[in-house]
Amino acid sequence: MAAQYSDVDIEKMVNERKVLPEDYRTRLQLRDRRGHKERELDIDGASGNKFRVILRQSLINPLDFSIILVVRPPQTNQLFRLRRYNGRSHEHTNRIEGERFYDFHIHMATERYQELGMREDTYARPTARFGDFHAAQRCMWEDCGFSQPEGEQQPLFREVSP
Repeated sequence: MAAQYSDVDIEKMVNERKVLPEDYRTRLQLRDRRGHKERELDIDGASGNKFRVILRQSLINPLDFSIILVVRPPQTNQLFRLRRYNGRSHEHTNRIEGERFYDFHIHMATERYQELGMREDTYARPTARFGDFHAAQRCMWEDCGFSQPEGEQQPLFREVSP
């Protein structure tokens, strides 16, 4: 059975402190796959949750990307998508709200979409906070409780080269 979380639980996990490993920049260097570049990084949360950051970007269209934060529910091999920062490469529809848009957008896990049997992160909001892959990544760092490693002297969350 798929994990289900309330909006309160989702918000707690999103805001849980997540310290990036010292070598996170190197470990997030994208690697070519079939038609896109991708990389994943596992991170432990301060409250014991296990998270994964997934980065994907099309090799053809630079506006076709996803920056994803997932949590691994305890005692499962599942991934639960908490947030997904998407590029402006497709139209999105929020079925419950009847909204449709073509823009950069942020997907958010919600209780109400889970209750209808839909993907947990089906709901999304358009955003003007980012306009490219690296800016979307910085937004996720800022929004989702990430902090740089102890002793890190460089500016927080500078761009990671493709």
